Amino acid sequence: MRCVGAVVHDRAGRLLVIRRGHPPGEGLWSLPGGRVEPGETDAAAVVRELREETGLDVVPGALIGSVTRPGPAGVRYDIHDYAATVTGGVPHAGDDAAEVQWVTEPELRALPTTPGLVEALTDWNVLPAH
Repeated sequence: MRCVGAVVHDRAGRLLVIRRGHPPGEGLWSLPGGRVEPGETDAAAVVRELREETGLDVVPGALIGSVTRPGPAGVRYDIHDYAATVTGGVPHAGDDAAEVQWVTEPELRALPTTPGLVEALTDWNVLPAH
């Protein structure tokens, strides 16, 4: 199943994350994003998912990286994470997100995150290696 996510930073360099409100990963922190709808481009999915989950309007940018993660009942999520820039909106949790937060790198490392998130962001040079 093709999915997208967004790597969004604010002017202070903090990363936008959401606490998942539904399975898979309910209660864990992750990048905002979700499934690409039939006939939808990745860019359009990034814009839609960010608006639905965070209330923010974004312009999607370059592909940062991709991962494959297992889902329920043998589903495989093929996740493509893109850089994105906020152009408007006020952050608030919506849709699948229980909470929205801007976090520093140490704050992210202290949160309970979805499996492999910190490692992927480190591999993609979004986070510094420790």
